[in-house]
Amino acid sequence: MAGFRDCTGSALDMRVLPQPAVIVVIELGSGPLMAETAAGHRPLRGLVASLSPGPARIRGESVECVEVALSPPAAYALLGVSPLELDGSITGLDDLWGRHARLLREQLTDTTSWQERLALTDEFLRRRAAGAPPMAAEVAAAWEAIVAGRGRVRVGDLAASCGWSRKRLWSRFSSQVGMTPKRAAMLVRFHHAARALLAGERAGDVAVACGYADQPHLHRDVQALAGCTPGALAGMTTSNEP
Repeated sequence: MAGFRDCTGSALDMRVLPQPAVIVVIELGSGPLMAETAAGHRPLRGLVASLSPGPARIRGESVECVEVALSPPAAYALLGVSPLELDGSITGLDDLWGRHARLLREQLTDTTSWQERLALTDEFLRRRAAGAPPMAAEVAAAWEAIVAGRGRVRVGDLAASCGWSRKRLWSRFSSQVGMTPKRAAMLVRFHHAARALLAGERAGDVAVACGYADQPHLHRDVQALAGCTPGALAGMTTSNEP
């Protein structure tokens, strides 16, 4: 979790990139955030960005918010819906949590202490998790293996490690994580590559370090997930870093 407050007076204009976490944002400022997606523009006081939200931007003025990054197992338990139902986009938090989201926002707005705000958010999430159904242990283990391997894993090896067939792993993983194991590995590998590109590393070096077959392979994955070239990605302002 992290708290953000605009102290510069400049408007927020941020590209949302795919990453191996579901991002929850609770807006506490004077106005809503404007989510711009392929479906159009929508003002939101809280939002949930799926693992792969598609072309999306978040804009706003005088932004003040709490942001929570949820791993897929945590998102599966806390959101109340499978990540698959987020439909690869930006969803309004009130659409998922209803009055509970509004009550949490009121509590957070009533205090200006970031320490208390984060504590209140943590307590809220712990209460939701207490009665939530867990992700299948095999699916959670497969996800952790993909993350630990930085996306450089084989689906057959994942299936063998949990004693399932490839077909069963593919089906259960897709329904509980929101994407196939192969796509998840692609996403995790892309995440490490994107961080390196944003840090100013050369595309050729990033391709080698992150396990791509060659630079064109990196180019294809960045184009598929971010909708731009590695060079364009390197110059972006995104939601991947505070």
